[in-house]
This record gives sequence, structure tokens and C-alpha cells, in this order.
Amino acid sequence: MTSKEIYERLEPIIINYLPEDVAPKEVNKSSDLTRELNINSAHLVDIVLDIEDVFNIEFKNEDMEQLRSIDDAILLIQQKISV
Repeated sequence: MTSKEIYERLEPIIINYLPEDVAPKEVNKSSDLTRELNINSAHLVDIVLDIEDVFNIEFKNEDMEQLRSIDDAILLIQQKISV
């Protein structure tokens, strides 16, 4: 699965958890989930759970610590899928 295909499946998940003060058009591959998109820690956990369901993978705690940007999420998903 290419990074573009992953992003196309990942973007709607993230947009679903954006706070009202962040427009969906602000979401891009380099967006920082907490600083730029203002996603709180509870929603970050929800995003991880949704990613696990959509991509049929499982994140470990140390994986979640690496999850800062959408690019990070794409890389982690690619690593998990390729195993």
C-alpha cells in the first residue's frame, strides 16, 4: 500500500476528530496532530483505535509515543502492514 493510499484512508479518520477551530483543509501529511491540529490526547487514542480497525493492525505503547504527525502515522502504518 502506497503512502498516498494510506493517507486517503487516514485523512477522514483525523478530520473526524478535529476540534471546531480547525478546518479540514488544514490537514496535510506534515500536520502535527497535537500542535497544529489541536487534537487532544483522548481523541488521539480514538484515532489510534480507528487506525487499528481500518488497517487491521495493532499499535504498541512505544508506537504511539512516535505518533506526532500524519507522516509519522503513515510510516508506522506502512511498517505494520509490511510485517
